[in-house]
Amino acid sequence: LVCFSVSGAESLQNKYNICLFVNIAFFSPQDNAQVCITGNGFFKLFKYSEGTLKQMNLQKGEPQNYLCHAWLSEEEVICGTDTGKLMLFETGELHWETSVDITNSFMLVSSDVPCGLASEDNGSQQDSMPQISAVVAYSKGFACSSSPGVVLLFEKTKEKEVYKESQEIWLPQDLFRSEPKTSGRQDIICICFSPSEETMVVNTNKNQLYMFTMLSTSLMKEKAAYFSYLNFPLHSASITGLDICMWKPILATCSLDRSVRIWSYETNTLELYKEYREEAYTVSLHPTGLFCLVGFSDKLRFISLLYEDMHVFKEFAVRNCRECSFSNGGHLFAAVNGNVIQIYSSITFENINNLKGHSGKIHAVKWSADDAKFVSCDTHGAVYEWNLLTGKRESECVLKSCIYSSIALSSDAKIIFAVGSDQTLKEISESSVQHEVPAFDVVYTAVAVSYSGHMVFVGTSLGTIRAMKYPLPLTRDFNEYRAHAGAVTKMSITNNDLFLLTASEDGSIFIWKVYDKGGGILKWVKEVEYAEEVLIMRSDIEEKSQAMLDLQIRVKELQTENAYQLRLKDMYCNEKIKELEENFTQEISSLKTKHQILQAEKEKQELQHQFQLSELMNKQAREVQQLESDSNQKLLMENEKYQELQVKSQRMQEEYEKQLHNLEESKNKAVKELTEYYEEKLNEKSVLLEEAEEDMKQQLQAHEEIKKQIEEDEDQEILEIKIKYERQLLEERESNLQLKGEIGVMNKRLNSLQKELKERNRDTEEMRLEQQKLQGIIRSLEKDILALKTEVQERADTIQDKEKHIYDLKKKNQELEKFKFVLDYRIEEFKKQIESRENDIKTMKEQIHEVSRTLIWPLLLNPLNTKMTCTQLKLNIIQLQQKLKATDREMHRERQKKQNMETLIKRFKTDLHNCVGFIQDSRKMKDGIRELYTKYVQRSDSVSQGLSETDLQQEYMRQREYLERNLAAFKKKVVKDQEMHQAAYMRIVQENVSLIKEINDLRQELTVARTQVHDLQSTLRLTKKNQAIQDTASSTELLSSPAVLRLNAEKENEKIIEMQQLEIQYLRDQIQEKGQVLAVQPLLVGNLPKLNLERSHKTH
Repeated sequence: LVCFSVSGAESLQNKYNICLFVNIAFFSPQDNAQVCITGNGFFKLFKYSEGTLKQMNLQKGEPQNYLCHAWLSEEEVICGTDTGKLMLFETGELHWETSVDITNSFMLVSSDVPCGLASEDNGSQQDSMPQISAVVAYSKGFACSSSPGVVLLFEKTKEKEVYKESQEIWLPQDLFRSEPKTSGRQDIICICFSPSEETMVVNTNKNQLYMFTMLSTSLMKEKAAYFSYLNFPLHSASITGLDICMWKPILATCSLDRSVRIWSYETNTLELYKEYREEAYTVSLHPTGLFCLVGFSDKLRFISLLYEDMHVFKEFAVRNCRECSFSNGGHLFAAVNGNVIQIYSSITFENINNLKGHSGKIHAVKWSADDAKFVSCDTHGAVYEWNLLTGKRESECVLKSCIYSSIALSSDAKIIFAVGSDQTLKEISESSVQHEVPAFDVVYTAVAVSYSGHMVFVGTSLGTIRAMKYPLPLTRDFNEYRAHAGAVTKMSITNNDLFLLTASEDGSIFIWKVYDKGGGILKWVKEVEYAEEVLIMRSDIEEKSQAMLDLQIRVKELQTENAYQLRLKDMYCNEKIKELEENFTQEISSLKTKHQILQAEKEKQELQHQFQLSELMNKQAREVQQLESDSNQKLLMENEKYQELQVKSQRMQEEYEKQLHNLEESKNKAVKELTEYYEEKLNEKSVLLEEAEEDMKQQLQAHEEIKKQIEEDEDQEILEIKIKYERQLLEERESNLQLKGEIGVMNKRLNSLQKELKERNRDTEEMRLEQQKLQGIIRSLEKDILALKTEVQERADTIQDKEKHIYDLKKKNQELEKFKFVLDYRIEEFKKQIESRENDIKTMKEQIHEVSRTLIWPLLLNPLNTKMTCTQLKLNIIQLQQKLKATDREMHRERQKKQNMETLIKRFKTDLHNCVGFIQDSRKMKDGIRELYTKYVQRSDSVSQGLSETDLQQEYMRQREYLERNLAAFKKKVVKDQEMHQAAYMRIVQENVSLIKEINDLRQELTVARTQVHDLQSTLRLTKKNQAIQDTASSTELLSSPAVLRLNAEKENEKIIEMQQLEIQYLRDQIQEKGQVLAVQPLLVGNLPKLNLERSHKTH
């Protein structure tokens, strides 16, 4: 971990080695010296002070894989893990923890949410483990993404939970996609809020941007809400095709995300968008802007661009078409089929011509302005120019060392610009390369030429755009603009040279405005007028016209119904107005009486208040008099103090004057004494001078000098004493004056001091409370310090114990190595003995053969002595066989001993290696050494003896029989469980079948009920119309009794309708219950009876 300064691009000489995988590091927004670092298995807080990074926390608890974190305050950090946990750390310690569990209750699609999430996605949502992929803080709390397609908002509370979930926000479905539910399953990578926190924007792993207005959270009552696109859906994969239209300001793009999109480069909006099931490799727009060609992995499709849709008009059997292009006139189009370029008529759709000659894959094709010439390039370095009238090549330029990726034609079709893998831009004319411009260590991937012929634009593999003038410069004379994050795949310029369009592998499209050097937009000679025609299907127009007719009929019916209802409401309202007038007149009379009562009460209260005011005024006058008397007493006291201070100052002045007078008298006495003393000395020295004149002269000179110095010193001391006492007098006078001023100030300060005393008493109480809190914190910290000290001591003791145990183990290891050396030596001796015995056995066998030969012949010669000789021979053979068995047993025992010792040494080594692995854990180290001691030291005798072969075999056979028995029992259990599961499986299938049948029956009943309701409503309308006609005809001769009868008939009809509606609601509730049962018990068989969804949709 290295910390850098912002001002200089050098590190701050502070590095902290972390031997772990760091996921994210953030500085605290409140304190820029604090850093939080999280990763797989660690959470650390650092503080930058005195030029170094110091760790502030000790990690406790189980380590987690922290994927993200955010600072909530100066001390609080919220972290998200890969197991769906949110952890709140306060000053490095875990303060609060919760696990996020998303319930899919809000995933059902309703009629009022057009872009909701489908309930079919619930299973996949539940199967995926939740993990916190992003978290960000805002003023009310924080927001986090816990699973694909959802953001949770948490707000701070005063309860134990600290933070509580307030809302779930889901990504919407994209209805234009072939699989709409996948759009709501995107992983949210980043979340951010605007500075005013009015909007929230999220970024997904499929390069999509969504927004949500935070103001709606306070207004919405539902817990679930949905994002909306920030502008429009973008490409999520590499863009493979781009083309512009001549008659309209639109461009078409296709991508590996299986979508085709039509954009407007003037308004910067998405006009049309559709996603298909196959990947799209190339796209070309017809000059009219009403059709387009799209090359898919299976076919080439001719698509009509309708007002709100894309309709496939014709399909061509061209697989993996990587390049296609309409001619400038629109009557022809070219499609690349392998190494062949096929020319089709866009009117008859016939294959007019096939251009053969390329040996590599064709990467780009271009038409000339008059559609007479056609240019193509391939991966084998060939650039061919074709004549479409003859179908033959007119010119060619082949460079096998270059793989061409893009070409461009000048407006007169005389010059070809080509770019490829050799890092140059080539200018080709007359079948040869006329000019080459180096790319300066960058690969050019796309090229475009302005229609004026003055500018050439090149796209690079780094995503930059270079603009250079024509003729091409040899030096680095071009302007470079950074734009894309991937290589530029396609590039095109509009017919008026005002816009440059670029597409890239990162899925982004850039629209550039072309300016001249002066900063103004290039002016086109003729103003372009774009076409505004749009294609619409006849069926769509018929449907819309039919819908308009239905709506008009409906509007007329509603107008008649509304007029009738308004009449009824007027009658009802008039009756209500009369009732309300009567009620209000009664209330007004009651309020008048209340008003009179309240006025009387008011007069009484005014008298009471006047009496109370007079009493309060008297009290106030008394208090003022008391305060004046108190203040007068205080002033008298202060005057007395002032007079006492004046008396003290006079006494001080008198004392100082006396001291000065005494000092002057003492000075005069000292001067007189000195003069007398020196005169006596002078007399004595005059006598001596007579005896020695020369000596006395010198002494007199020295004496005079000393005298002068002494007098000067005394004068200086007297002056200093005078100045000192004068200064003291001045200071005392000034202090007296200050005291006089302070006496006046003290009166004012007394009141302020009393107030300050009260405030300080409050402060002292608050400080005492704070002191108690701090003392509690200090005690807890002291306890922690003591615990840490004890831990340090324990660890030091354990380290000493470990070092002792390691030393003992090393000694034991040395002893075992010595023992091993001895055993190896003995094994070698035994091997030598075995070899000698084998040699003896061979010699004995040879002797037996010789003896047999020698004995057979005499037996044949002397048959009488055969019985005696046979018995002797048998005895000899038995003795020899016994000796052989004894030697074999000894050899087997020695080998067994050797094997036992080797296994014992291996076991000891492995146990010792495992014990050394616990060198950081003292307890495990102790337990391991004790086990080694009990295994190899205390029970050495028992280990040396070991188990015999027979015991081992018996134990092995016993364990084998036990395991075989267990295996047979488990097999029986598995068979029984399979039978039970099959029975339950069949039972659930039968229940599901019956439930589906019931649902279908209920839906049929519902349709019948709805038809009945519709019939009843139509009859009711007819009756209403008839009654309305009768009312209008006999409006002059209306009486009260027939109106009452008509109202009763209407009420009966309304009751009938309400009964029918209740029955319909009951049937809907039953259907919902059955649907919930089906959701709880999912279908397990694929060939079950299908639901009548079409009927249900029609009824809805």
